Amino acid sequence: MAISLRLSRGGAKKRPYYRIVAADSRSPRDGKFLEQIGTYNPMLAKDDANRVRLNEDRIRYWLGVGAQPTDRVARFLDVAGIKERAPRNNPKKGEPGEAAKQRAEDKAAKLAEAEEAAKAAAEEAAAAAAAPAEEAPAAAEEAAPAEEAPAAESSEEQAQG
Repeated sequence: MAISLRLSRGGAKKRPYYRIVAADSRSPRDGKFLEQIGTYNPMLAKDDANRVRLNEDRIRYWLGVGAQPTDRVARFLDVAGIKERAPRNNPKKGEPGEAAKQRAEDKAAKLAEAEEAAKAAAEEAAAAAAAPAEEAPAAAEEAAPAEEAPAAESSEEQAQG
């Protein structure tokens, strides 16, 4: 008979409460167990002393006769200092999935296109602003003789008149 130290769920819907039990590994999760060795109430604050309560003597007994804790119970035992749990390494844990990577690439490409379009528009605006400035003196020179001609005519009219 393989014995496991695991959580057995109780409580109401959306209000979980767990017993930490020593049970035959073949029995159902919330079914028959050999002994209750602690409790876990996830509804309490993480720093609350009653969140996880363990009967250390009985846990040490069950570990001594070969009981295997589940991962969650092993974490509780490690925090309590009863049994050391080897940390696991998952290098891909924080890495985004394929779809998220594709979305990020698409977004980066669109951003690059928008930046290029903005640069082109800025260059065109700068070129347009520089061109009228260069053409303005030439236009002023062309407009000046046209203005002098009527003035010249009026002075001639005065001389004749």
